[in-house]
Amino acid sequence: MELIDLLQGNQPFFLATVFVLGLLVGSFLNVVIYRLPLMMDREWKAQAREQLGQEPVEEAPLSLARPASRCPACGHRIRFYENIPVLSYLLLRGRCSSCKTAISLRYPLVELLTGVLSVAVAWHFGFSWQTGAALLLTWTLIVLSLIDVDHQLLPDAITLPVLWLGLVLSLFPVFADVRSSLIGAAAGYLALWIVYQLFRLITGREGMGYGDFKLLALLGAWLGWQALPLIVLLSSVVGAVLGATLMLVQGRDRHHAIPFGPYLAIAGWIALLWGDRITAAYLRYAGLG
Repeated sequence: MELIDLLQGNQPFFLATVFVLGLLVGSFLNVVIYRLPLMMDREWKAQAREQLGQEPVEEAPLSLARPASRCPACGHRIRFYENIPVLSYLLLRGRCSSCKTAISLRYPLVELLTGVLSVAVAWHFGFSWQTGAALLLTWTLIVLSLIDVDHQLLPDAITLPVLWLGLVLSLFPVFADVRSSLIGAAAGYLALWIVYQLFRLITGREGMGYGDFKLLALLGAWLGWQALPLIVLLSSVVGAVLGATLMLVQGRDRHHAIPFGPYLAIAGWIALLWGDRITAAYLRYAGLG
């Protein structure tokens, strides 16, 4: 009880604790981002071999917990003190302690991003059940965004359980009531599904994947149908800005596939924290509020 009282009564300590927790979770998210697509690829190939009547291929076990993290260049096993979020990267000067191969800057950046966004959530909601739920949603959106960037994939293994969790939370309710949550999940999926079908009918090409439909359904389940217009609008704006930036910086043309999941995730996170304020400000500006 003393720790709970301290967290509740001392905001700096509470925020510092959440930041450290975010760094630790960010380190785990790096593992999920890297390994989960590999695990899924193995599973798909095993199923394909089974359907084709081929002999199974023996492979070393791979899960989120095993094997222990190793340097991809030399196989050096990462010791616990070499795996302290951000700090180890700085002490090692961004290189493997054994072979001196450069370690991707992305690892500490993901840890820092997770820590900073976690603090923003804790600052906004305070010491409450909403903070716990919002942290889980934030971490989920980070994982989904980066997997989508790497593989243009939004795994059902993450999206669907978190979608169902949003529906369960609406029973209390945490962010949305049951009616808003149910309508939000259905409307979120159908909205992008209709856009997808119309785009394919007009152009003969697929403009997005089914994972995007499920992600918007997830956000609708958590935040209610009222948040969907703002999320769709913000994701379109973010997508247009970042898409144009990528075309200018990296020389991509407009036919290059750009994952839409990260834009939905960014918009959903903004709506989670400031959706009501943004909507109210717009209504006042439009003379409707």
